[in-house]
Amino acid sequence: NSMAEASQLALLLRAGALAAPMEIIEERTVGPSLGADNIAQGFMSTVIGSLLVIVLMAVYYRAFGLIANLALLANIVFLIALLSLLGATLTMPGIAGIVLTVGMAVDANVLIFERIREELRNGNTPQASIRAGYDKAFSTIADANLTTLIATFFLFLFGTGPIKGFAVTLSLG
Repeated sequence: NSMAEASQLALLLRAGALAAPMEIIEERTVGPSLGADNIAQGFMSTVIGSLLVIVLMAVYYRAFGLIANLALLANIVFLIALLSLLGATLTMPGIAGIVLTVGMAVDANVLIFERIREELRNGNTPQASIRAGYDKAFSTIADANLTTLIATFFLFLFGTGPIKGFAVTLSLG
Protein backbone atom coordinates (compact mmCIF):
# COMPACT_ATOMS: atom_id res chain seq x y z
CA ASN A 1 0.00 0.00 0.00
CA SER A 2 2.95 2.28 0.25
CA MET A 3 4.89 4.08 -2.46
CA ALA A 4 7.93 1.87 -1.76
CA GLU A 5 5.90 -1.32 -2.36
CA ALA A 6 4.51 0.09 -5.62
CA SER A 7 7.99 1.02 -6.81
CA GLN A 8 9.30 -2.44 -5.88
CA LEU A 9 6.44 -4.14 -7.80
CA ALA A 10 7.01 -1.91 -10.84
CA LEU A 11 10.71 -2.76 -10.77
CA LEU A 12 9.97 -6.50 -10.59
CA LEU A 13 7.50 -6.27 -13.48
CA ARG A 14 9.95 -4.35 -15.66
CA ALA A 15 12.75 -6.82 -14.92
CA GLY A 16 10.51 -9.81 -15.63
CA ALA A 17 11.45 -11.29 -12.27
CA LEU A 18 7.89 -11.77 -11.08
CA ALA A 19 7.35 -15.52 -11.22
CA ALA A 20 4.12 -16.71 -12.76
CA PRO A 21 3.10 -20.34 -13.16
CA MET A 22 3.02 -21.61 -16.75
CA GLU A 23 1.71 -24.88 -18.07
CA ILE A 24 2.65 -25.77 -21.66
CA ILE A 25 -0.31 -27.39 -23.37
CA GLU A 26 1.05 -27.77 -26.89
CA GLU A 27 4.29 -26.88 -28.65
CA ARG A 28 4.84 -26.72 -32.41
CA THR A 29 7.76 -25.85 -34.61
CA VAL A 30 7.38 -24.37 -38.07
CA GLY A 31 10.29 -25.14 -40.35
CA PRO A 32 11.68 -23.05 -43.20
CA SER A 33 10.10 -25.35 -45.78
CA LEU A 34 6.65 -23.89 -45.03
CA GLY A 35 7.82 -20.46 -46.19
CA ALA A 36 9.48 -21.99 -49.23
CA ASP A 37 6.22 -23.79 -50.10
CA ASN A 38 4.30 -20.51 -49.87
CA ILE A 39 6.85 -18.76 -52.09
CA ALA A 40 6.69 -21.59 -54.65
CA GLN A 41 2.88 -21.45 -54.69
CA GLY A 42 2.92 -17.66 -54.97
CA PHE A 43 5.41 -17.81 -57.80
CA MET A 44 3.38 -20.49 -59.60
CA SER A 45 0.18 -18.44 -59.27
CA THR A 46 2.03 -15.43 -60.70
CA VAL A 47 3.28 -17.47 -63.66
CA ILE A 48 -0.18 -18.94 -64.34
CA GLY A 49 -1.86 -15.54 -64.00
CA SER A 50 0.71 -13.90 -66.28
CA LEU A 51 0.28 -16.62 -68.89
CA LEU A 52 -3.48 -16.18 -68.82
CA VAL A 53 -3.07 -12.42 -69.23
CA ILE A 54 -0.67 -12.96 -72.14
CA VAL A 55 -3.11 -15.31 -73.88
CA LEU A 56 -6.01 -12.91 -73.33
CA MET A 57 -4.02 -9.93 -74.65
CA ALA A 58 -2.90 -11.90 -77.72
CA VAL A 59 -6.43 -13.11 -78.50
CA TYR A 60 -8.25 -9.84 -77.84
CA TYR A 61 -5.76 -7.35 -79.29
CA ARG A 62 -4.04 -9.62 -81.86
CA ALA A 63 -0.81 -8.06 -83.22
CA PHE A 64 -0.89 -5.18 -80.73
CA GLY A 65 -1.42 -7.73 -77.96
CA LEU A 66 1.64 -9.71 -79.07
CA ILE A 67 3.77 -6.57 -79.03
CA ALA A 68 2.40 -5.65 -75.60
CA ASN A 69 3.18 -9.17 -74.38
CA LEU A 70 6.79 -8.84 -75.49
CA ALA A 71 7.04 -5.54 -73.62
CA LEU A 72 5.39 -7.13 -70.56
CA LEU A 73 7.84 -10.03 -70.59
CA ALA A 74 10.76 -7.59 -70.96
CA ASN A 75 9.37 -5.60 -68.00
CA ILE A 76 9.26 -8.73 -65.82
CA VAL A 77 12.77 -9.81 -66.90
CA PHE A 78 14.19 -6.34 -66.17
CA LEU A 79 12.40 -6.24 -62.82
CA ILE A 80 13.77 -9.62 -61.77
CA ALA A 81 17.24 -8.60 -63.02
CA LEU A 82 17.10 -5.41 -60.92
CA LEU A 83 15.99 -7.39 -57.88
CA SER A 84 18.88 -9.80 -58.46
CA LEU A 85 21.34 -6.92 -58.72
CA LEU A 86 20.04 -5.58 -55.40
CA GLY A 87 20.42 -9.04 -53.87
CA ALA A 88 16.74 -9.10 -52.95
CA THR A 89 15.13 -12.32 -51.76
CA LEU A 90 11.85 -13.23 -53.42
CA THR A 91 9.15 -13.07 -50.76
CA MET A 92 5.37 -13.08 -50.86
CA PRO A 93 5.22 -9.25 -50.69
CA GLY A 94 7.78 -9.11 -53.51
CA ILE A 95 5.64 -11.46 -55.59
CA ALA A 96 2.63 -9.25 -54.86
CA GLY A 97 4.64 -6.26 -56.15
CA ILE A 98 5.42 -8.17 -59.36
CA VAL A 99 1.75 -9.09 -59.80
CA LEU A 100 0.68 -5.46 -59.33
CA THR A 101 3.37 -4.37 -61.80
CA VAL A 102 1.95 -6.80 -64.37
CA GLY A 103 -1.55 -5.49 -63.67
CA MET A 104 -0.51 -1.88 -64.10
CA ALA A 105 1.33 -2.65 -67.35
CA VAL A 106 -1.70 -4.46 -68.75
CA ASP A 107 -3.94 -1.60 -67.64
CA ALA A 108 -1.73 0.89 -69.50
CA ASN A 109 -1.86 -1.25 -72.65
CA VAL A 110 -5.63 -1.59 -72.47
CA LEU A 111 -5.98 2.20 -72.11
CA ILE A 112 -3.80 2.78 -75.16
CA PHE A 113 -5.42 0.08 -77.29
CA GLU A 114 -8.95 1.18 -76.49
CA ARG A 115 -8.05 4.77 -77.36
CA ILE A 116 -6.62 3.55 -80.67
CA ARG A 117 -9.83 1.62 -81.39
CA GLU A 118 -11.88 4.69 -80.53
CA GLU A 119 -9.84 6.80 -82.95
CA LEU A 120 -10.20 4.18 -85.68
CA ARG A 121 -13.99 4.16 -85.16
CA ASN A 122 -13.94 7.95 -85.58
CA GLY A 123 -12.52 7.44 -89.09
CA ASN A 124 -8.89 8.38 -88.48
CA THR A 125 -6.08 6.64 -90.34
CA PRO A 126 -4.27 3.82 -88.48
CA GLN A 127 -1.12 5.94 -88.11
CA ALA A 128 -3.05 8.94 -86.72
CA SER A 129 -5.09 6.63 -84.47
CA ILE A 130 -1.98 5.10 -82.97
CA ARG A 131 -0.43 8.51 -82.30
CA ALA A 132 -3.67 9.85 -80.80
CA GLY A 133 -4.14 6.69 -78.73
CA TYR A 134 -0.74 7.06 -77.13
CA ASP A 135 -1.07 10.83 -76.71
CA LYS A 136 -4.51 10.66 -75.08
CA ALA A 137 -3.66 7.75 -72.77
CA PHE A 138 -0.26 9.11 -71.70
CA SER A 139 -1.50 11.55 -69.05
CA THR A 140 -3.70 8.92 -67.41
CA ILE A 141 -0.90 6.36 -67.39
CA ALA A 142 1.67 8.86 -66.09
CA ASP A 143 -0.75 9.93 -63.35
CA ALA A 144 -1.37 6.34 -62.26
CA ASN A 145 2.35 5.55 -62.17
CA LEU A 146 3.27 8.75 -60.35
CA THR A 147 0.56 8.13 -57.77
CA THR A 148 1.85 4.59 -57.29
CA LEU A 149 5.41 5.85 -56.84
CA ILE A 150 4.27 8.34 -54.21
CA ALA A 151 2.35 5.62 -52.38
CA THR A 152 5.33 3.23 -52.50
CA PHE A 153 7.61 5.99 -51.17
CA PHE A 154 5.42 6.32 -48.08
CA LEU A 155 5.05 2.55 -47.74
CA PHE A 156 8.83 2.28 -47.75
CA LEU A 157 9.24 5.22 -45.39
CA PHE A 158 6.76 4.05 -42.75
CA GLY A 159 6.45 0.30 -43.39
CA THR A 160 8.20 -2.63 -41.80
CA GLY A 161 10.23 -5.36 -43.57
CA PRO A 162 7.56 -7.04 -45.75
CA ILE A 163 5.89 -3.72 -46.59
CA LYS A 164 9.26 -2.25 -47.59
CA GLY A 165 9.90 -5.27 -49.83
CA PHE A 166 6.55 -4.76 -51.54
CA ALA A 167 7.28 -1.05 -51.99
CA VAL A 168 10.73 -1.67 -53.49
CA THR A 169 9.46 -4.30 -55.91
CA LEU A 170 6.48 -2.21 -56.99
CA SER A 171 8.50 0.99 -57.43
CA LEU A 172 11.13 -0.84 -59.52
CA GLY A 173 8.33 -2.37 -61.59
